[in-house]
Amino acid sequence: MIEFDHASRTYGSKTAVADLSLSIPRGELFALLGPNGAGKTTTIRMLVGLLRPSRGAVRVCGRDLVRQTREAHLHIGYVPDEPCLYDKLTGREFLWFIADMFGLPRHVSRRRIDREIETFELGEFADDLSESYSLGMKQRLVFAAAMIHDPDVLVLDEPMVGLDPRSARIVKDLLEDRTREGMTVFMSTHTLALAEEMADRVGIMVRGQLRFLGTVGELQKQMSLESTSLEQLYLELTAPGTAGPRRRADIPDAPH
Repeated sequence: MIEFDHASRTYGSKTAVADLSLSIPRGELFALLGPNGAGKTTTIRMLVGLLRPSRGAVRVCGRDLVRQTREAHLHIGYVPDEPCLYDKLTGREFLWFIADMFGLPRHVSRRRIDREIETFELGEFADDLSESYSLGMKQRLVFAAAMIHDPDVLVLDEPMVGLDPRSARIVKDLLEDRTREGMTVFMSTHTLALAEEMADRVGIMVRGQLRFLGTVGELQKQMSLESTSLEQLYLELTAPGTAGPRRRADIPDAPH
């Protein structure tokens, strides 16, 4: 569903992402971790088509993000780290706008909008201007917009920012249900407890390179730190001067 094929991104003499090869299959929830400046945001932006790789390729559902941009975008839902809305549209109007952007028939749009308003408990303020929304309300609306076209791939950049515990539970339940149905989720987060709770696999990126790819159990085994939290493993792996483990040479094809 998602494939980074030796993808690199440079800015002048600086390499933000170096030779990233990674495959994420259907129905997997993958969490990308790493310190600030590790290359996570650049990776996300290449995945959703906001940046072109300097070398290599990125594909979603077999569509190349550079050569088949429109086709690839039809398969992707994206929740950025900062919600971006149109202040003078109501929540419902914004959802109609997104549905129209994806070319959904009107009767389908109406059904999907009602579904997402119910799922994310937006009914109380769906017809208020979004400029009046709190951060958590805006984040719920952005989630609803990302799901309106039933994407095959959902890309999340710090998805729990601004969400209260109930809203966070709604999102977690949604992700569990949708991945069970076959949706692929690519999530970048600093919330290690969230990654440990939900991710099938994690990737840890340091200075533009994927330092580890696998399950938390595999990371424990490779670092010889049994029964240790992901937080402690992460801190050990990303400590300055630490080379850290990489999975064997077939990192891109690690099993689900």
